[in-house]
Amino acid sequence: MRYGIYVPNFGDYGDARRLAALARDAEDARWDGFFLWDHVARPFATDMVDPWIALTAIAMATKTIRIGALVTPLPRRRPWKVARETASLDQLSGGRLVFGAGTGSAGGRAVEWASFGEQMDARMRGAMLDEGLEILTGLWSGAPFQFRGKHYHVDEALFLPRPVQFPRIPIWVAGYWPNKSPFRRAARWDGVFPLAQTSAFVPPEQLREIVAYVRAQRADASPFDVVALGVTSAGRADTDRVVATRAAGATWWLERVHGDRGSFEEMRERVRQGPPRV
Repeated sequence: MRYGIYVPNFGDYGDARRLAALARDAEDARWDGFFLWDHVARPFATDMVDPWIALTAIAMATKTIRIGALVTPLPRRRPWKVARETASLDQLSGGRLVFGAGTGSAGGRAVEWASFGEQMDARMRGAMLDEGLEILTGLWSGAPFQFRGKHYHVDEALFLPRPVQFPRIPIWVAGYWPNKSPFRRAARWDGVFPLAQTSAFVPPEQLREIVAYVRAQRADASPFDVVALGVTSAGRADTDRVVATRAAGATWWLERVHGDRGSFEEMRERVRQGPPRV
């Protein structure tokens, strides 16, 4: 199992330079990944940084650590713009990007959707996400690409350079269990990021159920990432949940770093103490 840091892009973390320094600390402490939330507004006034600008700074400040935004609500972004951003960032980072995709917050967060005239219907957003992912991978291919869908169309586009990673930048799809459609979608791509509706984190027994469902939907037995969130203290302390999560099928443990756990400096110290490897 690999270990990453999972941080918001607002509040104490709403600054690209600060995030780049924290990512460098994470790499020095031998974490395997550093992932940001992807928000454009919050229901309260707070500092915020664009995740793609921050990820550019992070890519420049690090050399080996996996990076990405978890999760980008693709239906509120132009997929061709995202394709250009992600291909450029994969090139810049030397092939270290992961693309996390979803339909957006479960409650729709009016401040990020309705306030800007974005699509509020969950089913419609799901269809937009499916089309958007097809466009992303088509444009990442480096070959001439065209697409006609219900929500988007692309005429004879050619995006170069293509991403470093082949056949594509890994795509992790997020969803809230027991809603099955996001997990059927995840089975078509490279990883799944289950989120909890009624608790802080997905319990290991539920994760086991999710993993079994997704594997049953997959067309082949190719490698597939399963991403789990959690919190631990330093080193090997309180790792029972990490052990149980790995046994349930997780391939990534993401340590949730947030202001509700402590100050920025306290969280930075936790990052510097390293991952809870088991």
